[in-house]
Amino acid sequence: MGRKVTTAVFPVAGLGTRFLPATKSIPKEIMTLVDKPLIQYAIDEARAAGITEFIFVTSRGKSALEDYFDAAPELEAALEAKGKDELMRVLKHTNMESGAIAYIRQHKALGLGHAVWCARRLIGDQPFAVILPDDVIAADTPCLQQMVEAYEETGGCMVAAMEVAREKTSAYGILDVEPEGGDKVRVKGMVEKPDPSEAPSNLAVIGRYILAPEVLDALDRTERGAGGEIQLTDAIAQQIGTEAGVHGLRFRGQRFDCGSKPGFLQATVAYGLSRPELRDEFLQYLTELIEVERTAP
Repeated sequence: MGRKVTTAVFPVAGLGTRFLPATKSIPKEIMTLVDKPLIQYAIDEARAAGITEFIFVTSRGKSALEDYFDAAPELEAALEAKGKDELMRVLKHTNMESGAIAYIRQHKALGLGHAVWCARRLIGDQPFAVILPDDVIAADTPCLQQMVEAYEETGGCMVAAMEVAREKTSAYGILDVEPEGGDKVRVKGMVEKPDPSEAPSNLAVIGRYILAPEVLDALDRTERGAGGEIQLTDAIAQQIGTEAGVHGLRFRGQRFDCGSKPGFLQATVAYGLSRPELRDEFLQYLTELIEVERTAP
């Protein structure tokens, strides 16, 4: 039912102020989770879902992010000379083919909707994905791949959704959904960052989207919403009631908010423990640390 999705937009123009002073000199998106930068997790997830065209919406100070995807001939030569074949394989996995990535500047910080709108000429008249690298999702089947598979049945627009505590609804876009079971739900309303007392549910949108090109037309007309920004949620909500409509997918996996310090630390522990070569030593350290905390006077 849905057309093939081969293009993804990565909004990476934010200043990352919650991670100052680190982000004074490096983009937040190349901060490392164990030994891979956040953006690499997002790229790997996109590739697994069949994405072949990558659009980065950037801003000043993001040159290190752009350089990350370039080949590193001197480093590769040094690794090859030392016979470090495994490191060579890891390094080459981070390279992107010439022309696979496009960079668009967002000159004003006017929100996620504006960032996506900035990429409109490169997206054209085709469905596209949006991936927020701050949201890292540990899943047996990558989250965007789950969405692409569901989108093939539904078409229209699709957002990744998860249950959150009622008192945290004011931090998310919240869905009002049809009373139906299953992982796929049809959306009848979307509210950006509602007060918990007014939230239609506790089903929150997180940073994965598959969007119809009509969303770009809606962004052309969208006024500034919550926080004085152009909200992507508002443009998606305009697709509710169309034939294809808007769907939410309760994805299978664990989401970490790596745009916050607690979330980044939680992800570091989870991904560290998931690595066989690190697990035993790291788990022993954590166990000893917890015991010390538990018995401290």
